[in-house]
Amino acid sequence: MIGVIDYGMGNLHSVEKALHHLGAPCRRIDQADACGELRALVLPGVGAFDPAIERLRAAGWEVPLRRWHAEGRPLLGICLGLQLLFEGSDEGQAAGLGLLPGRVEALPPEPQEPRPHMGWAPLLPASATPLLDPGAPAPWMYFVHSFAAVPRDGACVTARVGYGATTAVAAVGCGALQAVQFHPEKSGRAGLQLLQRWLDSLP
Repeated sequence: MIGVIDYGMGNLHSVEKALHHLGAPCRRIDQADACGELRALVLPGVGAFDPAIERLRAAGWEVPLRRWHAEGRPLLGICLGLQLLFEGSDEGQAAGLGLLPGRVEALPPEPQEPRPHMGWAPLLPASATPLLDPGAPAPWMYFVHSFAAVPRDGACVTARVGYGATTAVAAVGCGALQAVQFHPEKSGRAGLQLLQRWLDSLP
């Protein structure tokens, strides 16, 4: 069973629908003490950093998520769920979960790129990840974001996305912890394939 964390700021219906489509049993989890027997967790997220981390803490998830990560259990962050894994964000003042070292910063001004960065774009593979097939063409995913992670350890960056004359982090991974800035649940066949690869990688 896959647990989809419900803290009031996630795109839960689309995530659940995608997992069910793939035949993966899943359920919403709104209390951290109910996740003990789960196979993996999904941390979705939409909205702003500070309200999201505050709601996550108010629901009692901070310590259980750190323990989950320390035990090497599978966790997938999606969109804002990726950003919450870091130490903090320029979008607010609250501390993040700190599961990954680094911060989230505003996308830089780019003359040809509006903010938020919204729409379809191909991933630029950066390092090995169970989420992507290294022999396949770069998949196109759906993005909606104005901020992007800047990890202190560049080795955790598994994919980037073009943004004007530069690139932004599109996915990160460190063992059982994987996260994506885009929305695989809204990215059609390519997104479903990525979610299937994640499911296939679970112990």
